[in-house]
Amino acid sequence: MHPTTSITYIGHATLLIEIDGVRILTDPTLRSHVRGFIRRQTPIPAWQLGKLDLVLISHLHFDHFDLPSLRLLEPHVQIAIPSGAASYLRHHGFQNVREVKVGDRLQVGAVEIIVTPAKHKGRRHPFGPDSECVGYLIKGSTSFYFAGDTDIFPEMHQFSNNLDVALMPVWGWGPTLGSGHMDPLRAAEALSIIQPRAAIPIHWGTFFPIGLRYSHGHLLIDPPRLFERHARDLAPEVEIQIINPGGTLSGTLKRLLKK
Repeated sequence: MHPTTSITYIGHATLLIEIDGVRILTDPTLRSHVRGFIRRQTPIPAWQLGKLDLVLISHLHFDHFDLPSLRLLEPHVQIAIPSGAASYLRHHGFQNVREVKVGDRLQVGAVEIIVTPAKHKGRRHPFGPDSECVGYLIKGSTSFYFAGDTDIFPEMHQFSNNLDVALMPVWGWGPTLGSGHMDPLRAAEALSIIQPRAAIPIHWGTFFPIGLRYSHGHLLIDPPRLFERHARDLAPEVEIQIINPGGTLSGTLKRLLKK
């Protein structure tokens, strides 16, 4: 594994992946709120993201595709966005946009990114485009699977060929989950199919509706631990590493993958 490999869990589905000298940001949501009533429950990290090589967008739902957050990034950073959405992004002033579909491959330095399926509805309500939902395999000296939002889908078994780290969504931003998501048990079932060396739970502990923290605050804490418990039963060979929002793994990640 390359000595500079690290992953920072900024929160929800926003991760900074640094691998082989390439810096990739996923689904950036970098503000204190989403759509007004969904509020950030953890501090926004005080550090600067710096230069990025690529931004990956999995789908257009407001908690994954936030135009004000994208405007906080360098103006000419390359953005990969699912098929059907590039013109929408260009309409809002972003020009370095690459539209991708399942099976596409992108090369950034020594890192290859493969676009994967996702089982999730992707329309941006109320008036946005209806685009594809995707995930991404990020392959360099270390390999990552970023699921975005998804339920289990048949092609998942294809990822089990020597995958290092699965970044698994284990909850959402509210007290319930709709279709096309994974709860802790479902995410652990997915691990038994994907069979990575290690897994990091994401999509938890960051956003919650105003006023519900007091009655449902356990949902900001419990999902990754329940995921870890279910994974011990369903995928005991997979190492689980929980990162709190704002945390970074580098040396610990290296040790995990050496086991």
